Amino acid sequence: MSECTHDCSTCSEKCSSREIPKEKLNELSSVKHVIGVVSGKGGVGKSIVTSMLAVLMQRKGYKTAVLDADITGPSIPKNFGIKERVVSNGEYLIPASSKTGIDIMSINLLLEDETKPVVWRGPVIAGMVKQFWTEVVWNEVDYMFVDMPPGTGDVPLTVFQSLPIDGIVVVTTPQDLVSMIVEKAANMAQLMNIPVIGLVENMSYVVCPDCGKAIHIFGENKSNQVAEKFGYEVLGKLPMDPKLTALCDKGIIELMENDYLDKAAEAIENKF
Repeated sequence: MSECTHDCSTCSEKCSSREIPKEKLNELSSVKHVIGVVSGKGGVGKSIVTSMLAVLMQRKGYKTAVLDADITGPSIPKNFGIKERVVSNGEYLIPASSKTGIDIMSINLLLEDETKPVVWRGPVIAGMVKQFWTEVVWNEVDYMFVDMPPGTGDVPLTVFQSLPIDGIVVVTTPQDLVSMIVEKAANMAQLMNIPVIGLVENMSYVVCPDCGKAIHIFGENKSNQVAEKFGYEVLGKLPMDPKLTALCDKGIIELMENDYLDKAAEAIENKF
């Protein structure tokens, strides 16, 4: 057997991967669209992009939710200021709800101590992500955003194969190294036949407080080059904004006032 590329459309092998069924929601749940937020590298800002997209779509009048699939590095609850543990209805878990009604599920909402590390092997982590999908009551959700862990390993593969992902947003930063690694995530999406909605470049620039000039401290933007190579659209470029960082630190991301990802929200709304 040749090495698996996960692209079943060009493969003649009769392997188990071809027959992996999508995980089913429980009878109390309904999710119309699932959007993954991905990158091939950690530390590029997937969680803040995920949070902002959920906030923007909620403001548009849709019911949104966030499934935090970054089990070993969860930060979604912090962005929304959620500390209480989730509860059970006796059979399923009830997700936490943000101040504006965004449903959120994260491993940190199950731990007694949010600083306790999750030291699990890949298959166990992947299994937990499946449980977040199947054993949580997702009530009439229009758009669910999945905050993916970095890389192209067990958990991203599990999400792509097990959840009905409608499309992904790829997050990058301006450095050449990161752009190269982002291409790995884009190539994985192509292999898995997952549509790419577009790219978001984080840490794109800093605005000078005196003259208002954009300063590209990591060099000129590379997202346009990656987007052109793959035929993707650049959906937004986030500056290094101290005000936005402060909102996340205080757990009040829902109070953000900027237009950084308005184009991305419109692209998602128009695509589905």
